[in-house]
Amino acid sequence: MKKAWEKELEILQAGEPCYQEDDNETIWEEGAGPQEEAQDILAKMYWHSQVPGSRAHESICLAGIQAMENRGYVCPGAMEIIEEGMKTYEENDLPKLHKLTERAFRAAYEAEKDESSPYWQQTFYETFEDYAKAVDFPAAVDVKIDEEYTGKTYAGWLSQIIGGAYGTCIEGYTGDAIKKRYGEVDRYIRKPNTYNDDITFELCLLLAYEEYGKKTTSKEIAEEWIARIPMAWSAEDFALRNLKAGIMPPQSGLFHNPFNEWIGAQMRGAIAGQLFPGDLKKAAECAWKDAVISHARNGILGEVFNALMVSMAYYEKDVRKILKTCIDLIPADSEYGQVIRYAYEQCQTHDDYYSAWKPCEKKLEHYNWIHAYPNAAIEVIALWYGENDFNRTLAAVGGCGQDADCNAAQVMTIIGTIHGPDAIPEYWKKPIGDELDTYVRDLKKISIHELAEKTTKVAASLKD
Repeated sequence: MKKAWEKELEILQAGEPCYQEDDNETIWEEGAGPQEEAQDILAKMYWHSQVPGSRAHESICLAGIQAMENRGYVCPGAMEIIEEGMKTYEENDLPKLHKLTERAFRAAYEAEKDESSPYWQQTFYETFEDYAKAVDFPAAVDVKIDEEYTGKTYAGWLSQIIGGAYGTCIEGYTGDAIKKRYGEVDRYIRKPNTYNDDITFELCLLLAYEEYGKKTTSKEIAEEWIARIPMAWSAEDFALRNLKAGIMPPQSGLFHNPFNEWIGAQMRGAIAGQLFPGDLKKAAECAWKDAVISHARNGILGEVFNALMVSMAYYEKDVRKILKTCIDLIPADSEYGQVIRYAYEQCQTHDDYYSAWKPCEKKLEHYNWIHAYPNAAIEVIALWYGENDFNRTLAAVGGCGQDADCNAAQVMTIIGTIHGPDAIPEYWKKPIGDELDTYVRDLKKISIHELAEKTTKVAASLKD
């Protein structure tokens, strides 16, 4: 094998001068022009963007500081940068805005540990092995990978897609704002579509396991991200940039990633449960492998929680039993475990989902609406008060607000898996049809039935 310098010298020596009368201006216009425009758009989006489906406001620069504060740090001088950046955004001073974007992200990167923060009083689970030692997994249930499994998996995928389409229209708002505008949201607000970034990452995991089977590691899943995903946001954006620079998991989720306890891993846990139905430990391990690409600590536990519930839904029909069992499989000395237990306690003392949500909303108000915690609480509440009913569960998710599409997608996968496709009302199914549109390279259109068949094939290959 040649050395790098030998290959480069070979290319240099093979080159022949190419005379063109005047090409410099064209080359630079073709190369630098689109790059400049793309970078300007991205810088502006970091300061102010609107969620594609709901037009809710986001400011990633501000949220990065908030996220670090949530993780037990202080960022001296950060809010002065934020205030200046927001003013500069309004003035459309792009050179200055680029400077301030770097300063905002550097303020998050250079955050100082706040020893007095309650964040540091919890136990951190840094590896799957540490987590697995802290809980008692139930014995695996042998779920046959057969026609019934395929039907449940199809219902799970379809329900996830329905949930995402339903929630996309209302994500990023409080429950109060949603109720004021729409009342009880028990329908699609507008004609639904199936584009959703949540499913993007689940498809990458599925493709990795399809190729590598039982040998799949975080690295193989991460390489599918690099190959298939053209863009991402918050934790996944930072992780994808790390990956493309050669920084592999778990460092891709740790390095300069203020958002690694946000919802991004939690929103993609269902596929791990689908691939390991009935085996909660293996589902949790699969979720862990995926989560560390972009997340850490409590962010990872979010994906594990949803993977556990979907895995259990293949053999247990009582959603409240699923909920309690899986809450018990999240360590109580983690912040994530404390959040979902607090939400569960509210379910025991309130008559309706919204009354249970309000104390959770107050307790978690210092977290961004895209953080894992408020949305985990909503999942618990929706599953408890939904009482196994498709419509009631979906309405409870939407009625609480926050990151409604991520929450609905994961929660409804559980409900769909329990009951199968016949339990999904026709007015939810019909507008979706059988075609899933994505922005995954080489998988931009796929039949939902074909997706269930592919999942079946991969799950079968993973059976002992």
